[in-house]
Amino acid sequence: LVCPESSVSVSAHNAVVGLAKAPGSTGLWDKFSFGLDPSALQERLFVSEENVDGFLGTAFCPSPCSQSALENQPLIEVLDVTEDRIQIRVE
Repeated sequence: LVCPESSVSVSAHNAVVGLAKAPGSTGLWDKFSFGLDPSALQERLFVSEENVDGFLGTAFCPSPCSQSALENQPLIEVLDVTEDRIQIRVE
C-alpha cells in the first residue's frame, strides 16, 4: 500500500477507505479483511468474474460435483460494477 494516496472518509452512516497499491504491486485484489481487532477479522471478496463464478459454483454444487454436473453449470460473466449495482450475464 501507498500511504499518502490512501484515504479515509467517515460520515454518520458510512465509512469509505480508499487504498492505493504500491508501484511494484500488480494484479487485482481478490479479497480484504476488516474488523475491530486482528483476532476478529471478517473476510470479504471483491466483485470479480472469478469470485462470482466461485460463489455461484458453490451455491449450485455445494459438494464435490461430477464432471457432467460441472459441464452443465451456467456461464457467468460480470459485465459492469458500479456503486449502485452489479450487472452479470448468465448463459
